[in-house]
Amino acid sequence: MYQVLEDVVSANDFIRLRQISGLSPRPLEGAIKALPRSLYGVQIKLADQTVGMGRVVGDGALNFEIVDIAVDPEHQGKGLGRLIMQHIMAYLDREAFEGAYITLMADVPELYEKFGFKFSRPASEGMYIVK
Repeated sequence: MYQVLEDVVSANDFIRLRQISGLSPRPLEGAIKALPRSLYGVQIKLADQTVGMGRVVGDGALNFEIVDIAVDPEHQGKGLGRLIMQHIMAYLDREAFEGAYITLMADVPELYEKFGFKFSRPASEGMYIVK
């Protein structure tokens, strides 16, 4: 049975889940520094194994970014991504002030559209840079 924990994953689980789910790699040293600075984290465990994760970063009031949504491929298609997003949205409902800006980079836009996210075009353009 899957268990949902409202906690940020360990750095090792973070690196592993990103790798096996096809997300871009991140350095372990960066994960060790970044993860404790998260505003919110959620993970899904099966027995002792973390099989899904997601987190929120930002200023905690007006700007939030949903990041690192990943599910182990062996557990995809079972609604775990939706479950992660339900917990994240509940957190945002509690913490975000009216008018707060909540953003994400959508590898699977269909998932996020179910939660009310829309493409920013044509009003604005999403941009990024990777160091």
